[in-house]
Amino acid sequence: MTDQPHPGRPGWTVWTEEIPGSVMLDMPLDLSKKVLNFLLALGIEAGAAVDAGREPPGDPMDDLGVRYSLEVAGEPVIIEYAVIREERQIRIPVLVWFY
Repeated sequence: MTDQPHPGRPGWTVWTEEIPGSVMLDMPLDLSKKVLNFLLALGIEAGAAVDAGREPPGDPMDDLGVRYSLEVAGEPVIIEYAVIREERQIRIPVLVWFY
C-alpha cells in the first residue's frame, strides 16, 4: 500500500472537541499556532499510517487501536486522540497544557 489518497475516498480530517479548542484559545498565540500545526501534521501522519496498515504515532491507550496519547515535542502540551476509521477522522478529545 502507498501513502497516496485512495480514489473515491476522502482524506482524513482532524476534529478538536470543544474543551481542547478552548484550551488552545487560552494559549499564547505562538504556542497555539505550533499546536495547530502539530495537529494538522498529526492528521496527515496518522491517516497515512492507518491507510498503510501501520500503527499511528503515539502511545496506545487501549487494545482496540483507537486511543493514543502524544506529547507535542518541546512544548508543555499533551494530547489524546482517537482514530475513527469509518469516518476517516482524527478526533482530539483531550489536550493538556502545563503552564
